Amino acid sequence: MAKTIFVFPGQGAQYVGMGKSLSESFAPAKILLEKADDVLGFSLSKIMFEGPEEVLKSTDNTQPALFVSSMMVLEALRFEGIDFDMVAGHSLGEYSAICAAGGFSFEDGLRLVRVRGSLMASAGEKNPGSMAAIIGVDDDKVHALCEEVASVGVVVPANYNCPGQIVVSGSVDGVKKLVENCASLGVRAVPLAVSGAFHSPLMQFAQAGLAEAIAKTKFKDLDKPLLANVTAQPVTSGKDIADLLVRQLVSPVRWNQLMTYAVKEAHITHGVEVGVGRVLGGLMRKIDRSVKFASVESLESIQALKGTL
Repeated sequence: MAKTIFVFPGQGAQYVGMGKSLSESFAPAKILLEKADDVLGFSLSKIMFEGPEEVLKSTDNTQPALFVSSMMVLEALRFEGIDFDMVAGHSLGEYSAICAAGGFSFEDGLRLVRVRGSLMASAGEKNPGSMAAIIGVDDDKVHALCEEVASVGVVVPANYNCPGQIVVSGSVDGVKKLVENCASLGVRAVPLAVSGAFHSPLMQFAQAGLAEAIAKTKFKDLDKPLLANVTAQPVTSGKDIADLLVRQLVSPVRWNQLMTYAVKEAHITHGVEVGVGRVLGGLMRKIDRSVKFASVESLESIQALKGTL
């Protein structure tokens, strides 16, 4: 029996022009975007459609833009009668996943991701950090590489994306030293263009503010299970999810583990990447190619998906 997981992209998938085609071809998506502009009190739609790229790339704008674009695509999927059995989201995308499963309203989710983005941007300024993708080695080797540079600066695994791809995060000097060590060992390490050390202890500055915003938000139990970033386990309790979102800010995203759980334990057969980009589809091919996976962003791609699930 077919079982489907909806997955939602995180920061890095954004591009100037995102959401424009769908807003022009599908009226409910346009209405949702107009609601977002009203809630935020500025024209997020203009930033999404026109940029400039540097403004869109600012974390406090990127996060609401990605959340809104995913919710626009979700509206079109619902209109076409395409449903899911589970949800998951990569980092920021976890907020989209929670909203999709009924954990909080669109408006509350949008306010939260705006606050989260602003706090993370501030944390990045207060405690400058960087990130790098380590390619082609196992988890234990990455852990050892992080420990070897501990005297230089904090560096920790931040994203377990798929087998052989782990992103590390930490202080500028620590990550630089780790990348240098990788080069001497013949290990591929790719520095990432980010504004802070996401999912590391350097984000602790943002945790208190996020916890306060989350405490003021009404969370409901989910209609369908969420595979959580922090635990890689299913959760439906609104109270538990609120706690996990606070922890998520400084904890690694266990994407490889949670998607493996989806296939092996939850018997997921199909996946749909809801929103911009194809990053999560690419990761899924490296995690388990047996899952039939589609990345949808336009009305045409959603209509083509109908009947295949």
